[in-house]
Amino acid sequence: MKQILPIADGPAVRRYALTLLRRHPGALSLTIGLYAAAAVSGLFAPALLGNLVEEVRSGGSSWTVDKIALTIAAFLVVQTLLIRYARLASAKFGEQMLAELREEFIDHTLALPLSTVESAGSGDLLTRSSRDVEEMSEAVRYAVPATLVAAVTVVLTIGALALVSPILALPWLITVPLLYFSTRWYLKRATAGYLRENASYAEINDSLAETVDGARTVEALRLAASRKVRLDEAIGESWAAERYTLYLRCWWFPIVEFGYVLPVAATAFAGGLFYTNDLVTLGQATAAVLYVQQLINPLDELLSWLDRLQVGGVSLARLLGVAQVPADREASGRQPAGSELAARDVRYSYGTRDVLHGIDLDVRPGERLAMVGPSGAGKSTLGRLLAGIHGPRTGSVAVGEVPLIELPLDDLRGQVALVTQEHHVFLGTLHENVVLARPDATREQVRAALSAVDALTWADALPDGLDTLVGSGEHTLSPAEAQQLALARLVLADPHTLVLDEATSLLDPRAARHLERSLAAVLEGRTVIAIAHRLHTAHDADRVAVVEDGQIAELGSHAELVAAKGPYSALWSSWHGGK
Repeated sequence: MKQILPIADGPAVRRYALTLLRRHPGALSLTIGLYAAAAVSGLFAPALLGNLVEEVRSGGSSWTVDKIALTIAAFLVVQTLLIRYARLASAKFGEQMLAELREEFIDHTLALPLSTVESAGSGDLLTRSSRDVEEMSEAVRYAVPATLVAAVTVVLTIGALALVSPILALPWLITVPLLYFSTRWYLKRATAGYLRENASYAEINDSLAETVDGARTVEALRLAASRKVRLDEAIGESWAAERYTLYLRCWWFPIVEFGYVLPVAATAFAGGLFYTNDLVTLGQATAAVLYVQQLINPLDELLSWLDRLQVGGVSLARLLGVAQVPADREASGRQPAGSELAARDVRYSYGTRDVLHGIDLDVRPGERLAMVGPSGAGKSTLGRLLAGIHGPRTGSVAVGEVPLIELPLDDLRGQVALVTQEHHVFLGTLHENVVLARPDATREQVRAALSAVDALTWADALPDGLDTLVGSGEHTLSPAEAQQLALARLVLADPHTLVLDEATSLLDPRAARHLERSLAAVLEGRTVIAIAHRLHTAHDADRVAVVEDGQIAELGSHAELVAAKGPYSALWSSWHGGK
């Protein structure tokens, strides 16, 4: 099963949880204090009921009995009010912690190297950002406060039991070994089981996403049956993972349920035995049994929420694992001395196989360099390295003598930008989508950028012009319009070097040619590296780099390479002959 993104280990999860709690000592103290006060208020009832039994047995006055009953009622009212405010405080505390966790997860996700995101696929990251966040939300909102409350209540109740009669606290200990060893057995296996569950959900999401994204290919190549087999296998693995955790719960839950009842029976038996031997009073025996009975609910809460904490802990480990992905760049603080782009002995691999082999390339400031070659030759990979998306395995790619991997992302995008045939339209207005590249851009600058890529006409024709909502569930842009939107962002970003990887591939040849001519005025004076299969781009370029088998086979002007009768000349003859 594919698992690229790391998962934080237990100590890292515990350290982060403690750090998160320590950030808000006031809110944590208030929450625990209110629940402790509510627990203490609930401890008076069993003791008072024991006194009531003693009063009735000894023939006490009705006034004394009424007073005890009213006192019990008063404590129950106080406990109800304290629980109300304690839950309110814990809800606020939980939401605050959850908000911080989500913000940190988003920050870490957005900081992931693009190469890691691409190699990991969408399934794992989608599962972490959806199901794991949801599971963690339940743990933070409910499991953490409930566990704290249950633990405090158990400790206080046992303390009250010992105060009533130390000897009657001993029978309760009969259940400790049973609960301890059964819970230890369960927890030892549950973490691995829930990790397996979450990984299986990621595999299902990955399979579904690939099938939906490639629906046309699946239909054209009649791959529906094989895709269904893969999805069935992923679902089967998920079923097996969930069956295993269910098996653990089916053993653990009945044992702990028996562990709740056993001490009540033991305390009642011991209480009767001690009472008949004048070791305790009837009131003490009554109060002790009530205290042990009162322990059932918080113990059940504590152990039940431990199961949810296991799920939440696994989800937290997966969320924190995103932050453990090593950075693909380290800012040196140096600033480029110029805009020339140079690659030296560049090698790059996917896994263990190099796809680029010792490439050396100098891109002159202001020149237009076309990269051509057969599919799979390494053109797009080289383009990504020249744009700083990936760092080379060996060698370096530098702008102004500063390696791209030493530039912070904000500085890098001000130097070099990449536009591919892949694009995304975010939910929002058309204006908001364009200014993503430059948030402080004016409306006039946005219109100028759209005009530069021949998009202003259709943009003005939208129902609300630039204020039209686009993206998921709103006005749908065609693939060609979405690509023009991506190019408009590029114009607005205003870098000195542009890498265009099939940037006009979704337009028909005539429209693409027209767009490229329109862009020519905007790109004047900038360095442009164009990766294309349409060789008219190479014809118009200052130089052409022919990439074959991960190496630059030829480099020169269009006329020089045609005259050389090499690989480019063959490509040109083949392409031009078909026109």
